[in-house]
Order: sequence, then C-alpha cells, then structure tokens
Amino acid sequence: MTIADPWDQRISAFLLSPSQFLATTTSESFLAEVLHELRNDKANDQLKVLLVSVLLEHPTILCPSSSVGEETAVELLSVFSNMPQKSIVLKCNIMLAITNVIICTSCLATHTKTAEDWLDLLFQTIQDTNDFRCGLSQQALRATACDCLREMETCNPGLLSQKLEALYLLKQQETTVLHQSYCMLYALGLKNAVRILAKQKDVTDLEFKSILGGNEGFVWKNSQLGLTSLPINMMVQVPCLPPGLDCKELKSIMSSLLDESYLLTPISQSALLRELVEVVAMVPGLSPTLFKSQLLRLFGTADVSLMHATLFMKDTFTDSLFTAEDENFLLKRLVGTAQHPLLRISEKLFYMECILHFPENRPISSSGEESLPVLVTPRLAASLHPTVFNDSATMLCRLNLLCLVHLEADEGEADKGIDYLFDHIMALLKIVDNDGSREVVVTSFRGLYIFLTHFNGVEQLSEKLIDRLCDMYSRHSRLAPNLIGLADRIQENLDDPVWSVKLLRGLQKSIMEMPPLQLTIHNLSWHLKILKRVAKEGQITQKNTIYLLLNVLINSNLCERGNWQVGNAVLAVCRNLLEHPSIDQMFIELADLLQYISVHYDDTDIKDHARFYYTLLTNLSWEKLTGLLVKGLDGGRAKERSHSAIIAESEGIASNLTVHKTNRHVLQLIKVHEKASQNSSENSESSQTMAEAENWLEVYQSQFQTPGFGSEVTLRYNLTHVKESDPLFDKVFTICLHFELKDSNYAKVSDIHVPCVFKDRKPPEVKVKLKPFQPYPTTLCISAIFTTQDGRSWHSRLPDVGVSFPEIFLPVPLPLNTSCESKEQVFDHIWEAAASGNPDKSAISLFCFKTGDESLATLIERHFQGYLITDHPTERLWKVLFFLPPMCHVLLKITQAEDAVQVSVATDNWELLPFVNSYLQNITDQRSTTVTDG
Repeated sequence: MTIADPWDQRISAFLLSPSQFLATTTSESFLAEVLHELRNDKANDQLKVLLVSVLLEHPTILCPSSSVGEETAVELLSVFSNMPQKSIVLKCNIMLAITNVIICTSCLATHTKTAEDWLDLLFQTIQDTNDFRCGLSQQALRATACDCLREMETCNPGLLSQKLEALYLLKQQETTVLHQSYCMLYALGLKNAVRILAKQKDVTDLEFKSILGGNEGFVWKNSQLGLTSLPINMMVQVPCLPPGLDCKELKSIMSSLLDESYLLTPISQSALLRELVEVVAMVPGLSPTLFKSQLLRLFGTADVSLMHATLFMKDTFTDSLFTAEDENFLLKRLVGTAQHPLLRISEKLFYMECILHFPENRPISSSGEESLPVLVTPRLAASLHPTVFNDSATMLCRLNLLCLVHLEADEGEADKGIDYLFDHIMALLKIVDNDGSREVVVTSFRGLYIFLTHFNGVEQLSEKLIDRLCDMYSRHSRLAPNLIGLADRIQENLDDPVWSVKLLRGLQKSIMEMPPLQLTIHNLSWHLKILKRVAKEGQITQKNTIYLLLNVLINSNLCERGNWQVGNAVLAVCRNLLEHPSIDQMFIELADLLQYISVHYDDTDIKDHARFYYTLLTNLSWEKLTGLLVKGLDGGRAKERSHSAIIAESEGIASNLTVHKTNRHVLQLIKVHEKASQNSSENSESSQTMAEAENWLEVYQSQFQTPGFGSEVTLRYNLTHVKESDPLFDKVFTICLHFELKDSNYAKVSDIHVPCVFKDRKPPEVKVKLKPFQPYPTTLCISAIFTTQDGRSWHSRLPDVGVSFPEIFLPVPLPLNTSCESKEQVFDHIWEAAASGNPDKSAISLFCFKTGDESLATLIERHFQGYLITDHPTERLWKVLFFLPPMCHVLLKITQAEDAVQVSVATDNWELLPFVNSYLQNITDQRSTTVTDG
C-alpha cells in the first residue's frame, strides 16, 4: 500500500458523505490534516490535487465561518507561493480553491484583507500578456486567473468596474489562445458596470466615459447588485441609461468585440453575445443593428449554444433586429434541424422546445401560457408528425407540438391532423396490447395523456379510447397502476373530470363481467387497486363492487388462506366505500361484507380492522364517519380530535407498533449436520411396500415414478447469537425466520418460527426443508423478525448460509432391512442404464487420484459410509450410490490400482458432473485430476 492510499480512501469517504465522515472526527481537525499534508514536501502533486478537491467541493463544511475561511485562504496562499514552478496543475487547483473559499465564506463580500491581496495577485498574474515574463509554461496559470476573476466579478458585480480600461488594453495586447479568456472577463465587467450605472439617476456623459476609461482599484461597494442576471424579457422593466449620452466609444468597443467573436469557441461566443445583448438593451444610444452582421453566421450554425444565443437576441430585440423574412427563415431552420438524423436526442428536443416557444416579433398571446407561434402551421409542421419508430422523448415532444398545431388549425386541416394523431395513439396501444415493454407502456400512457389534455372534448374519440383501454385491461390487469395514474392526472388537470369518471366506470364494469377463472390471486390484487380508486368517485354506483367482493370471498378459499396483502387490499376498498356519499343505499351490503370478513378471514389483523370498520359504519353518521377517515391534503394523519374519540394514541404505542431495523447481524445459523436423512414417512412407506416384495428392483422403479418421491432434503442448524451483539438482544422472542433463494433451482422455503433464543442457554435446533427442482448448490438469504424484552419488534438480516453439493446427498430410498444383493441389483441396473444413454441425459466419467497418508479404506469410511452399496476389499472394489432429489442418482465404482485410485462415475443427469468432479477433488485433496466423459 502506498502512502497516498489512506488519503484516497479518506477523501473518497468525505466526498461521498461529508456528514457521515465527520461523525467520527471534526471539520477543524480534518481541515488541519489536509493543510498539513499540503505543506508536506514528500507528498506528490497528484495527492495534493486530491486534497485540494475537498475545498473545491465542500468549502463551507470545512470552513463554517468567515474567520476560518480567511485563515484557510492564507494557508493556501502560503502553500501556493512555495510551490515549484513545474507544479502547474497543482498551482491551478490551489488558485481555484483559494477563490472558492474566499467567495463561499463571505470573505469577498466583507472586503477582507486576504480577499484584497488575492485579487491583486490575480490581476498581476493576468498582466503578463503573451507570456513575456513567465514563459509559455505558465500560460495555464493566467487562464485560471482569468476564470477566478470572472467568478469573483459574477459573485460581486461591479468589482472590476473601475478597471475596464486596463482590462481592454490587456485584451488588445493578448494574441495567444487566452485572448478568449480576456474577452470574456472584459465583457462581464463591462455589462456589470453599465448595469450599475443604469440604476443610478441623472447619469452624465462624464460619468459614463469614466466607466469606460477607469483604471483604478477594485470597487467593493456594489455587492448589493446580487447574483441575478439582467432580466431581458418584454414583460420585465429593463434598467436603462438616459437617452442622449455619447456612445461612440462604447459602440466602437462593441463592434470590436463582435468582430473578434468568431475567434472564440461556440460556448464562449454564446456567452459573449448574451453579455453584449444585455449591454445594448440597457443603452438606448446603441442600436440592435450592431448585431446585423452576425445574423447570417448565426442562422447557419449547428451549435446549440449559439442557436440559443440567437433566440435570446430575437426575444430581446424582436422586429428591431429581425425582419419578417428573418423570422420565417429561422423558424424553418429550426423545423429542419429538429429532425436531423445525425443529431443527438437531447439536441432534437432542444430544437423542438425552440419551435414551441419561438419568440415572435408580434406575439398574439402575452399571458405567459403555452401557446403555439402563429407561423407554425400544419403545413410547416407536417414533417414533425410522431411515429412509433421515434424514441420516447422525441415522440412525446412531437405529439405535444402537433396537438397544439391541429388544435388551432382550420376545421378541415384539423380533422385530418386529429385523425392521424388518434391513429398514432391507437397504434401505441396496440403495441402495449401485444405485451410491449415497460418503456413502451409508460410512453403510450404519457402520449395518451397529452392527446386527452387537448382533445378530451371530442366525444367520439374519447369514447373509443375508453372502450379500447377497458378491453386491454381485461387481458392485461398489470396496467392497473397506469390506468389509475392516467385517471388521476386527467382529473387534476382538466376542469371537467367526466372522462376520468367514464373510464373508471368502464373498468368497474369490465371487472364485473370477467369470468371467474380470471380472478386469480395475482389478477385480483390489480382488480382491487382499480376498485379502490373507483370507490372514491361519488358519481359511480358501488353496489356491484360490494357484491363482487362478497361473492369472491364466499366462493373461494381466500378467507382460509388468510393472505394479509389481499385482505388489506379488500379493506382499502371498504375504507373508501365508507366515505362514499351514497353509503345509505349500500349500508346493508357493506355491513354484510365487513361482518363476513371479521368472522371468516383467517388473519387476526384483517379481522380486527374489518370489525373496527363495521363498528364505525353501524355507530356513526356519514358526516362523522368521513370526518374521522378523511386525511389532510398533505397526506398526514387523520384528524386527532376524531381519533381521540375512539382510541388514545401515544408515542410509546406507536413505537411498539413499528418494526425497527438492526444495524448489524444479531442471529446466525450454524450447521450441526453435514447431511440429512430422507423423510421418515417416505422411508416407512417404502419399507412397507418393499418388505412384501420379492423383486426389489421392480418395486424401486415403480416407487421412483411416484410424484414427490424423495423430494425433500432436511438441513439442521443451531440458531444462535453472533459473537458480538448488543445486550439489548441477549433475549429475543417469537422469532420468525424468512428464507429467500438466489436462484430458481429450489421451491420456496417456508418460514420457520422459533419461540425464543437466549444468549446464555443452549441454542435451539432449526430444521430447514429444501425441495430441489435441480440438485445444485445454492445460497440461503435469511432475515428474521423478533421481539425484545421491552416489547419492540425488530427486523434483522442473518449471514447468508451456503448449501454445498454433498449436503444434498441422500441415501438411496430403500428400507432398512434391504439385503446387500438387492441394493447391488438396483445399483447395477442404474449403472447399465447410464452407460447405455438411457435416459438421454445419462453420462459416465472417470476420475483418478493418488492416495496420500490416509488409506483408501479410511477415506471411504469417512465420506461414503452412509451411501456404500457393496464393499469388496479383497477385490479392491467399492460401489457408492447417492440419491439427489427430486429424481437424480450419482454412482461411483472405486477401484484401487497399483499407482492410483480410479473412480468411475455414472449419473442420469450429466449436468451434475462438474459438481461431482469438484466434490471428489475436495475430499481427495488433489490439486490436479482428470475427468473424462464416457
């Protein structure tokens, strides 16, 4: 491990979660360590850059006050001054860190000595134009200094307002690639200076010229201007200088900046244009026609940032700069670019938004609502019609735009356009009906929502959509959340909620008409979600819902199964029914339903809630009932005054009703047996059948065909505490162990209940029954819910438990009194079948190893004793038979030769061979072995 490694880990931990990191230390001590390491000459530059990153990302956490920030800036300045000339990257990062700390800790706003010194140093750095003094190697420092000054001017507007002449001369002198940085710094200072002047009253020519020719110190008194940019919008009053000022010098400066703008990168050009547009907007003496020479270049740009600056310019100056022809050309350009095949999706979406919010020269609407530009006609937008081949975001954006286009089109064109869009929506729903992906489903319902927000008044189309959605739901009940979400959003955003009510009524009818075979447990959960939402609508009759629920509960085994989730979903429907305005008309039916649940449902919690609802229904008026059940608009708890009339709550009760989570493991399962014997009931049944038979092989074959024969493996564990656990958990009660598998090779493992586990007592034994579909190794993920002595319930994860391949082995399911000859008869028959390839998955292999210090007889006795079929030491031959549930066998013929031991392997499932090979390698302790398929 290198010296930097601990710092790598600490810095990563801090950046990931500063609060969690500082829980084990303080910001002062950590900052001191960082600064100390920065002064360490032995630390390399890469590590120091990493250390500086914490001050770039979280300066206020490490420097919580202005005084700490100033001290930190002084320390960093000292480190910066002592850095060798070659450490350019580190010096640039330290410059950024100093600037960051000074700004974020208010040292700049309060005009501290450190901030002033730092500004002087930055300004001295940028005065080395064209790298005459320090050389080309230090050019990155000047670029960083320009960036730092720009950031400080942005956060303290007007700071450079008395240094504009000096900045302009530096810009003119700079001929390297840093000319761009100087241009940007000067343009920002110029804009802020003009803005400050525009807010003053009675500005004279002398004051105006003094701003442009200023070459004095930094200005600290204008911080009240704030960080907000100038609001350039026709609806907002723009601060302006008084007319009549001599603007010749400013006009010359503006022209010079515009002429040089093509030398800048597109992003810098865009930023420069925005600054200059704001300057022209504040100075009446400057005409927007200054930008006329730039329009031809900007109209043809393929850069997003420059197009955005062009639209900003158009929004600001409208017909003062853009003619009607310019406006029409620009809009056509946007339409063509929005469908360019080489553009990224995000860029296409940008151009679509530009079309939708195109700043017109003379807009009709000024309310700020989303409205389509007049020039966007159906003919212009014809190429933007959505198709099912568009990506989701592009299709939805196009759909929204085309809906607006056809909404405002003439009647003939509108009908054609609406029909096309309706056909597009129906095509999307057809894809969903054919088991479309989740993305397709979400996109389709979003498109449906967009269409309905514009055309829900077209009754014929609305009815067709409802019929189509109900028909789809009858085949795909998983669409319930999407349908509920659609109904909710339509109801929220439309003045008339009729469409949502019609949809919900249609879904209710669709559920009522479903054949009983479709009301499975899985589908019923979705249907109950729909009925719960339907029950909220006062305009929909609910008697049919109650009849359906009562019929399902009476004519199925739901009550006997006592599924809590299903019972809770039924009660959720009942709860909404209690608030229904027409509850008087269904009083008897709802009371019958609640009473039936409270008596017959096999879950105590569900019974209690049903009994509670029944009590409310039969003892309170509808007004009091709704007052009790209604929740606040913020989704908070029910009204306390209503609750207090029925039950007194306290924090203690709420705490006891909450299941808390442990931070670490409390319990664990420890294996106590390597293998488990077969189920005793199966053994006894097999014994009873075979004891009376003469042909053992015939009986075994017939028994082997019996479904479920030998299908379970029982593993035994001790449930005990982990080594280091909280004393709170020394005694735990009513433990419920829940098992989950990481694969699908086994059936679901049933929960196991243990009365108690005491740390100072013998641990209880837990039997875990596994039912393999495929006899492969697996891992059990275990969690437990238990209660402590204080009455609180806890949820805890247990360490995962691995089930190895030999743990699945069972002895062949033959009775105890079976003779050796009969066992060998079974063994030979299975071996012959495997050798002949019957069944198709049968295979034979060969495994060889050399015996070590341990004799072969000892190895066989240790590992194969329970599975040994026959033993011929004189012939040096042993036969071993493993039974692997549900219906697999592994057979071994072990032969001792002169120089090695040969293990012939046969199985009726060749997929087990890799596991057999690994098992034999482990028990023979061989690093290399040979297995060949026969």
